[in-house]
Amino acid sequence: MPDLRKEIINILDGKLLTPHFQPIVSLTQKKIMGYEALIRGPSDSPLHSPFNLFTTAERFDLSTRLEFLCREITIQRYADLDIKEKLFINASPLVLLQPEFKKVETLRLLDHYGVNPHSVIIELTEHKPADNYEIMRASAKHYRGMGFEIALDDLGAGYSGLRLWAELLPEYVKIDKHFIHDLHNDPVKLNFVRSIQSMAASLNCNVIAEGIESKEEFKAIEKLGITHAQGYFFARPTIIPAEKIDSSVFTTDQTKDYKTVPFNNATTAIDIIRDIKPISAKTIISDVMNLFHHNGELTILPLVDDNMASGIIFRDKFLTKLFSSRYGIDLHGKNPIKTFIENTPLCIDKSMPIDLVSKQLTSLMTNDPAFIITDNGEYLGIGTLLDLLAEFTRQQIDNAKHANPLTLLPGSVPINNQVNQLLANKIPFGFGYFDLDNFKPFNDVYSYDAGDEIIKAVANTLTEYIPANSGVVGHIGGDDFIVIFTCDDWLMRCENILESFKNTVPAYYSDKDIKSGGIHTENRAGEKCFFPLASLSIGLVDPVSTCQCQSHVDIADLASEAKKMAKKIPGNSFFINKRMTAKNSEKFQSLTHSSTTKLHAVN
Repeated sequence: MPDLRKEIINILDGKLLTPHFQPIVSLTQKKIMGYEALIRGPSDSPLHSPFNLFTTAERFDLSTRLEFLCREITIQRYADLDIKEKLFINASPLVLLQPEFKKVETLRLLDHYGVNPHSVIIELTEHKPADNYEIMRASAKHYRGMGFEIALDDLGAGYSGLRLWAELLPEYVKIDKHFIHDLHNDPVKLNFVRSIQSMAASLNCNVIAEGIESKEEFKAIEKLGITHAQGYFFARPTIIPAEKIDSSVFTTDQTKDYKTVPFNNATTAIDIIRDIKPISAKTIISDVMNLFHHNGELTILPLVDDNMASGIIFRDKFLTKLFSSRYGIDLHGKNPIKTFIENTPLCIDKSMPIDLVSKQLTSLMTNDPAFIITDNGEYLGIGTLLDLLAEFTRQQIDNAKHANPLTLLPGSVPINNQVNQLLANKIPFGFGYFDLDNFKPFNDVYSYDAGDEIIKAVANTLTEYIPANSGVVGHIGGDDFIVIFTCDDWLMRCENILESFKNTVPAYYSDKDIKSGGIHTENRAGEKCFFPLASLSIGLVDPVSTCQCQSHVDIADLASEAKKMAKKIPGNSFFINKRMTAKNSEKFQSLTHSSTTKLHAVN
């Protein structure tokens, strides 16, 4: 059996560690924005793996020494490779609190190897209880004071991740890979990640999804608006880091999805485009100064080479920066304008609907007043926040004219227009007709106000499981709802909706009625009857059948027939109406699903 203490000391004394770099990808820019440094021990050592290496160091009280050595070797290698993207360096909060911790050591190393502190993100990893939040805050403040950004690693895996997030307010938060694995098939994980993204957006924090290994996982996190990702799907950790990600990896991006969700003839990015002639990023600054000087109305200059945009120059920022020093034009006049680029511009495809453009800009919390509009990744023009706001406001007012006053969901007019538009564009979609069972008796016994609350509960459930990038939810009157599915997993979503609604309904009944499984009241003929708890019936038309229809009228007929069949099944249930393509086959093939066997509805 090897002497692990001797082995770890030999590794530390001989500096026998090798950093591997794994790309962290910006999903909005579709490029590498940084690399996480991952340390490996000697290949022929029992301490080759990071787990064995760090647990052994902890066992023999050598964690602090190991961490500083990792940092030194990583920074040296980063400098030697002349990497321009950001460097993520792991750091344990417990090590930060050790007496031997050297607070200026990292800054000294960066200065020695010529690395800008603004290029470094300190990635805090926390897997054990750490209650001294005051010291943690002070450490984060100290690092930021030296120019570092902070990332919180493995959110969801530690003991106090959310508390640390609130205390440290990091620039980045990394979601533990447990919540990413098979995300697309797990509603609980999906809701967890959605909540993290929502909180991060409100805190101006970037979310990094770790452990992306499949196209399905990538597509799921992209739909949620996650802006950064890391995992084998993009690239494995390597000694010589990948310089770029193959563009084919991004073929699963939201382009396919948002092109299937144009709501009510909604305007898209191309409708607000401004045709501004770009300049090369190699243009010298003095020439850019002349362009602004001779054109007082010119406020934006896109930088484009080989049809690819690399930046946007804003008149006010440019002039402020140029003349902030006494000799600005003399010092910078001969330099290329690309040296003035602070951020890579946000690029939006021309076909993205306005509402999704707005959501993407909001999720990024960008302060730039303009963005690039592209056609298949190539520069097409400029979009501005003012034009976006004006068009989005006009569109919202137009949609509000046909919204249901109770739920504010679109009514039959915009829904029918949406269906006809999808049919005209030959875009496949599923269709669902949702109707409440035993709703009138509930109204009679509990009042119309209580009935409104159940209707709103249905609306909330539908919009929770069918976000804008997966379909459109409509409320066409009373307790009738329509859903247009533009996602592939529409059937699974319906099952989740039925299960969720089944668990929600009892909250609207008295304990006595819950125990009885329903209520006793008069039917429409004035006869005393027993009515089970309210449930949902769904009439579904699959995408193969909808694409064979001529208009929304045909689809409505199929969905109505399916809904009638679903209502014959006790409890929460659905019925799928399929139109057959074969000429000699029966016109419809039907599938049924009853909650009494699978969803265990209370009858």
